[in-house]
Amino acid sequence: MANVPTTEIFAGLREIDTPTITNVVATYPKNPLCLGLYNPWTENWYTDTSIRCIYPSMAPTVGYAVTCVYGLPDPNFSGRLSFMDVIDALDAMKKPTILIIQQKWPAELMSKAGLAGEIMVTSMKAVGCIGMLSNGPSRDVDAIRRLDFQMLLGGVTAGHGEMAVQAVNVPVSVGGMDVAPGDLIHMDENGAVKFPADKAEQILENARAMLAGEADHLARLRAATTAAEVRAAGGSYAAKRPA
Repeated sequence: MANVPTTEIFAGLREIDTPTITNVVATYPKNPLCLGLYNPWTENWYTDTSIRCIYPSMAPTVGYAVTCVYGLPDPNFSGRLSFMDVIDALDAMKKPTILIIQQKWPAELMSKAGLAGEIMVTSMKAVGCIGMLSNGPSRDVDAIRRLDFQMLLGGVTAGHGEMAVQAVNVPVSVGGMDVAPGDLIHMDENGAVKFPADKAEQILENARAMLAGEADHLARLRAATTAAEVRAAGGSYAAKRPA
């Protein structure tokens, strides 16, 4: 298998929902199609209910993670980094990219900082970024809707005060998911999941096999009319791991 995902692999992953990707990554460790990349309960490998998908009708989005941290200006540090450092990091990363922003505000500001708006997102798109995930709010979601750019956020609000970039391309934790630069992120209206880029082809193959098994199982269930027939329908994932 190739270590670097091809355009075709990315296209295939965009046809699959995020829960199916999680099923293959780690959700069902006893399933032959599951790669068991993380302990499903103790590792932070997918997002929790604090994250809201802004455009649930969009197709799944997948890209390489670029990370940054935003917070209040620090007189001992502010000025060392700027949004252009974030743009440079997006530009340098393999494409496509998803920007992961960990927002670190005082508790009383956490729900008020509408961080990324139309101008920031348009700048990000110019260098190959196709989506953003953040534990805090952003704004201009009406304008961004026209940009074909997915956002999973802690919420939406209309304004913000002075803010600063505190770090770029460092490990972050957003919405219950720990992310390192270069991780692949797959996200849709259900949330987001991470996995190593070198596993992308195998994840795609196993996800397709899992969906085929689910389709067969659902067909049997839809034909069932009694508890005995539901029981006889068996499990969803009888398919063997792809060769």
